[in-house]
Amino acid sequence: MTDVLEHFKRTDALLEGHFILSSGLHSPNYLQCALALQMPSDAERFGQEIAAHFSDSAIDTVASPAIGGLVIGFAVAKALGVRFIWTERQEGVMTLRRGFTLEPGEKILVVEDVITTGGSTRECIAALEQAGGKVVGAASIIDRSAGKADVGVPRISLVEMEVPAYKPEDCPMCIAGDTPYKPGSRR
Repeated sequence: MTDVLEHFKRTDALLEGHFILSSGLHSPNYLQCALALQMPSDAERFGQEIAAHFSDSAIDTVASPAIGGLVIGFAVAKALGVRFIWTERQEGVMTLRRGFTLEPGEKILVVEDVITTGGSTRECIAALEQAGGKVVGAASIIDRSAGKADVGVPRISLVEMEVPAYKPEDCPMCIAGDTPYKPGSRR
C-alpha cells in the first residue's frame, strides 16, 4: 500500500488543491492515474498485483470503463491471460461498443484506476450484464472511499484511502470562495 502511494507521489499523480471529480463531487485531492501509469512497467506491476487477487476465480474477460480504467484494465487482463474489453459513454449512457460481444454467462472482472463513489463501475457492470455477461468481481488501484463504495459485487483495491469529497453546495473550499479545477477526462 505504501509503495503504491509513494509511486503516486513520486510521479506527481497525487495532487492537492480544489478539484471537481468525475462524479461531480469536490475534493482537496485528485489522483491523476495517467501520470502514475505512463511507464508500462508500472502499469504491469499494478496489474499483476490486482490479478494475484483473482488468479483462482476463472475470469474469462477483464472490462473497464473508458477512459480511466483502460491502461490498468489491459494490464490486469495481460497478467490473467484473458481478453480485455471496455465500455464507454454514448449519449451519456455507459455502453458496450466497438463490436465487443459477450457469451451468455461470461465471467468478467471490472477494473478501474480509482473508485470514489463506484458510479462508473456500477454503470460498466450494468452495461456488461445487459450484454449477457456475469460480473464476478471488481478492482481498482485506489479506493478513495476507504471501502465504503458499493458496486454490487465483491471488490478489492491495492490502496484504500479516506479522501474527503463534498457535494458542490457543501464544499468548504467553494464556501471559502476558492474556484475548483476539473483535471479529469470528462470535462
